[in-house]
Amino acid sequence: MEKVVKADYLRSVFDGKRVFLTGHTGFKGAWLLQILQWLGADVKGYSLEPEKQNDLYNQIFGDKRCYSSVIGDLRDLHKLQGEIVRYEPHFIFHLAAQALVRRSYSTPVDTFMVNTQGTVHVMEALRSLHEPCTALMITTDKVYENPERGIPFAEDEKLGGHDPYSASKAAAEIAIASYSRSFFHHSRYSNHRKAIASVRAGNVIGGGDYSDDRIVPDIVRALEFGETVGLRNPKSIRPWQHVLEPLGAYLMLAAKMTEDPVKYSTTFNFGPNADDMLTVEELTQIFLQRFGTGSYENLTVENALHEAKLLLLDSNKAKNMLGWVPQLDARTAIQWTADWYADKGNDAHEKCMMQIKQYFGEFS
Repeated sequence: MEKVVKADYLRSVFDGKRVFLTGHTGFKGAWLLQILQWLGADVKGYSLEPEKQNDLYNQIFGDKRCYSSVIGDLRDLHKLQGEIVRYEPHFIFHLAAQALVRRSYSTPVDTFMVNTQGTVHVMEALRSLHEPCTALMITTDKVYENPERGIPFAEDEKLGGHDPYSASKAAAEIAIASYSRSFFHHSRYSNHRKAIASVRAGNVIGGGDYSDDRIVPDIVRALEFGETVGLRNPKSIRPWQHVLEPLGAYLMLAAKMTEDPVKYSTTFNFGPNADDMLTVEELTQIFLQRFGTGSYENLTVENALHEAKLLLLDSNKAKNMLGWVPQLDARTAIQWTADWYADKGNDAHEKCMMQIKQYFGEFS
């Protein structure tokens, strides 16, 4: 595996810097928190409480890895704005979201309020900062209007969304673009000194995910109880990627934005290569084989809630502008994930750090 995002380069950018991280108690947030701490950053987290007692954040003793951990709601503009302004961060990574497609059908209002209005609140808080700040707004690959033609989506494709989750994230993208043009236009950077980018990735897997209605946590729960894994959509194709892929890309982009805030303040896709596709069933087979035990059955349900069966990203812009390329193919990502859950000899933080150091090419 070639090293594209080197640890020493990232450490030179983030060491000693103040980073405001929303969603730090979530799955991706807990991984990013560990990376940022490893790079020497002081992280102030803002998020809801972890949903489950065994969530990754609790397993890694996340409060000890933060400069400050604030339990708060994105919908509370006054509190969010106050926490950001008082901290005067050098970087903001906005990950917090209601991120489950199926849950969005039962809580559509909350989904739009958190994902769309919450993003507006982060952008509004940025307007109150007096010092330079680099901000990454993390959305999803599901922001595109998807007729499932099998053609990868580029960043300038039409936005849309069938389910409330996808639509709320597409609406967040429109809001980000509006704020970027209205208040943080690149032609006025010397005045506002805010670098803003939105990034799109999806179908992230990795150790420590215990969310509902996600394939890997469903597999792990079935294995823990000695049950057969049930697959709702076995033939659905996803651009599976290990959690370290987008997180490494976010850090690389943020670093580049400090070098040239005008050039890199734009939108990027971060996805696997277009020919690196596996179905839900294939993922399950690879995971169980690597884990060493377990079985599965197909449970295709007629008239089920709509979930896209095929969604691919075109990441050529990131490859051309940033020099970013995926490091782990889907099979390797699945194997790393299975290895994390199968490892009973190390605690959660140790398991994460071993994979973080391997991914970023630092083994000391």
